[in-house]
Amino acid sequence: MREAIARARVVLWDFDGPVCRLFAGHSAERVAIDLVEWLEGRGLHGLLTEEERQSLDPHVVLRAVDRRHSGSDLVDELEKRLTQEELRATALAMPTPYADPLIRTWTAVGARLAVATNNSPLVVREYLTSRGLTSCFVPHIYGRTQELHHLKPHPHCLNRALNAMGAAPSSALMIGDTPSDFLAAREAGVPFLGYARDEHKEKLLRDAGAETVVGSLEPVLKVLRGQA
Repeated sequence: MREAIARARVVLWDFDGPVCRLFAGHSAERVAIDLVEWLEGRGLHGLLTEEERQSLDPHVVLRAVDRRHSGSDLVDELEKRLTQEELRATALAMPTPYADPLIRTWTAVGARLAVATNNSPLVVREYLTSRGLTSCFVPHIYGRTQELHHLKPHPHCLNRALNAMGAAPSSALMIGDTPSDFLAAREAGVPFLGYARDEHKEKLLRDAGAETVVGSLEPVLKVLRGQA
């Protein structure tokens, strides 16, 4: 971890997890259920497999519909509904412990930061503004676009960040909390630091192949401050 931190000139952050718990007060599971029920209300129950309906992950639902109706008005409406739910969640989002000071410290020592996320960039900007962190990232916020097949684990948003910042993959570090973050980083050639707030998330990351995983951002902050 120390070596990866020392080498990083660019830090790519996943948003929901490493920066904050977006759905801390507005359940992602409830959002997924609402999206499924909205589809069923339009007579589209058969559009999702049983596994997709039971995933309780709104991005699984969105990707599934996009695979079957890419570029359709249906997908556009579903994505807009998800964005509205994410914006609603922003007001109740909980900062990840030590994330704010870590972001400010990394910026202060000269690293450039970007967000590379499957969430809407509108949501990211609203949250960062509420925390006074916008200047640490803007303009480098790369979130969900209408090209939903580019959601992680596709490395598209990481590559957009690297290209915009003129950074080599080896000079960067990705901080993420899901296997899709790790897989996107691996595909982009970017070193990866996993953040897992519980044992289940740590197991998922390690099973995917992540070697460096922390249960708190505090030790990362201490390394950066020369305290560890």
